[in-house]
Amino acid sequence: MTADPHQAKEALGQRLRELRLDAGLTGTDLARRAGWHQTKVSKIEYGKQTPTDADIRAWCAVTNGESQVADLIATVRNIEAAYLEWRRILGTGTKRRQQVSVRLEAQTEFMRWFEPFLVPGLLQTAEYAEEIMRNVIDFYRTANDLDEGVAKRMERQQVLYRRNHRFHFVLAEQALNTTVGNDHIMIGQLDRLLAVATMSRVTLGIVPATTRYRVPISNFIMFDNTRVMIETVTAEMSVTQPREIALYGRAFDSLARQSVTGEGARALIRAALEARSH
Repeated sequence: MTADPHQAKEALGQRLRELRLDAGLTGTDLARRAGWHQTKVSKIEYGKQTPTDADIRAWCAVTNGESQVADLIATVRNIEAAYLEWRRILGTGTKRRQQVSVRLEAQTEFMRWFEPFLVPGLLQTAEYAEEIMRNVIDFYRTANDLDEGVAKRMERQQVLYRRNHRFHFVLAEQALNTTVGNDHIMIGQLDRLLAVATMSRVTLGIVPATTRYRVPISNFIMFDNTRVMIETVTAEMSVTQPREIALYGRAFDSLARQSVTGEGARALIRAALEARSH
């Protein structure tokens, strides 16, 4: 999902235009067969009008694109909801955003999470989380509810111990070395990762720093096969399109294959710990 809703509408329009052209229809032909005003097709194709679910079904019926209905409807529903500016998300502070995560994570049976620079929120110590969230509050100049936000993030971690939940975390080795706060905070966090690596419901993989580049990498979280969330500097995006979720799944699988787990992961953590202890 593109980061700009207008660009997303244009991208959707281009996909629908390709369906029309593949069917050998002009815009006028399609409008007539669907029972629409002739300008409706061009407005949708150029991103000037967002099609409804019914519009998508009619378009696909006329152009023999029924196999794409589900994916296109998911695209339509995602356009307005996918791009949430941080100033809206964090407008009342950090606690509300953490509460959203509590609900979403509780509903997810299998979570896959990739982080290139930081330790994932579900694995953070309170001190590490406090430092992260303090920087978030300062950077975005949001309401200061640091204590409440940290408490809610710690509450989120209860999901790690619930039955019928599985977790696969993949971290780039840089996440072990990015200094959050100070050495004392980092030593506590690295100790926490050593403990996490032994949890029965958790797979912890670390991609060594010298690993060959394979796929584009940015942080992302997969909630079963229904949603992917990505954080950028300005916004949080939520992807629900099946074809895009599948692409993130491929990226995660590739990163997971490059990662080391078990004793290999613990060795990298211990090395980072030793560097901090001297």
